[in-house]
Amino acid sequence: MQTTHLVLITTYLLVMVGIGLYYSRSSKVRTGEDFLFAGRSLSTPVMIATLIVTWVGSGTIIGGANFAYNYGPMAGMIFFAGTPLGILVLLFAARRIRRAARHTVPELLEARFGSGVRTVAAVVTTIAYVGLVASQFVGGGYVLSLITPLTTTQGALIVAAVVTILTVTGGLFSVAYTDFVSAILVFGALIVAVPLILVAVGGLPVYWEGLPEAARTPSGGLSPLQLLGYFLPLFLLLLADQNLYQRLAAAKDERAARNSTLGMLIASFFVFVPVIMLATSAAVLMPGINGDESVLRLATDGHLPTLIGGLLLAGAVAFVVTTGSSFMLSGASNIAFDLFARFSGGKVGERGTLVVQRLSVVAIALVAVALGLYFPTVLDLQMYSYTIYGAAITPAVLAVLFWKRATTAGAVAALITGTGVTIGWEIAGAPGGFNGVIVALPAAVLALVVASLLTKAPDRRTLEAAGVD
Repeated sequence: MQTTHLVLITTYLLVMVGIGLYYSRSSKVRTGEDFLFAGRSLSTPVMIATLIVTWVGSGTIIGGANFAYNYGPMAGMIFFAGTPLGILVLLFAARRIRRAARHTVPELLEARFGSGVRTVAAVVTTIAYVGLVASQFVGGGYVLSLITPLTTTQGALIVAAVVTILTVTGGLFSVAYTDFVSAILVFGALIVAVPLILVAVGGLPVYWEGLPEAARTPSGGLSPLQLLGYFLPLFLLLLADQNLYQRLAAAKDERAARNSTLGMLIASFFVFVPVIMLATSAAVLMPGINGDESVLRLATDGHLPTLIGGLLLAGAVAFVVTTGSSFMLSGASNIAFDLFARFSGGKVGERGTLVVQRLSVVAIALVAVALGLYFPTVLDLQMYSYTIYGAAITPAVLAVLFWKRATTAGAVAALITGTGVTIGWEIAGAPGGFNGVIVALPAAVLALVVASLLTKAPDRRTLEAAGVD
């Protein structure tokens, strides 16, 4: 156990908790709106930081690294390509999203498709986001188990406690500003680590020759359908990620929302390219290890200088904390705004909604801890959660933004079909080795189109009510 590593991570966690407590003051967070949108006052630099580190969590530094470790750099680029491609789509839709700002994605769907769709979408979103929170807890447990005598489960419990405290105190105020601090740490650690690891490997020619033969191919030994099964979930989640939509809604205006999205696009390359290089270098230096630990073991096994390794591990924890708190906050908004406030008849008031959000954060944390014990790896957990959201919610959201002919029946059909097929595919054991998105997405899109064409088209008033006409 490296004392330097432990000190750096402990210091980082204490700073994060301190920021959360600072923004828990009643003068900052008075209502559910403040808790969720930070008073719609976030500057562009803070927006860029919170967008990128919200998106790149343990699914990048652990799950994505696992994929790159096992299948090579070119396949890794295909896996992560969903991020910049999805951001490009968001770039064109950013102003529409800001203009149609709602508390949640299900609320956006309600404006177009009605209250029944909102309820179904809220349940689906919460299920998916609990899974994503669980993946962050498990990822954090990996980090702590590598540098302390703690087991992965014990480490996950500590991370869960820190993330919950951070989220339940200041809401988006604390999440956004801890994201800003974390972004500086993450970018610095990744950019410095890559050249040092390439030197440790022996240079680029040695790195390339040291990779397994299959890992030097574009597919990494996977079939085209298998590779597509890894690309699509990330891409689809980003297209309609409620987290990102809420961040864009928290921007000061439409221009800030668009500029922040452009900044996120540029920043994304400074995250996933270094992660791919580090993970595949680990495949050369440490063949046969658990791919989930590939980037982390570069630090703990002495392949990096102690200080840089400590910063890299702290950066990994930063990924976990920032993304976990974001998905936790977003899932709590579904429970508070889409379910509780709606079915309570609006009698709870702003302060009551704030209390429900905070209680929901705690509930999500408890369920996420239990779910994290079920899935064997972060990559498995993230693929499952991404697919539920991407196959069920994304087709309906894109229909709101881009297809005026979509109807309520089509949206309901897509939500139920996407969720049902994903869960059924997982229970069946992923036949053929394909991720569920390969069957769930076409099934959901087909259900959306067929049901919409078989029912009456929405009138212009309905389209205007959604705010995207």
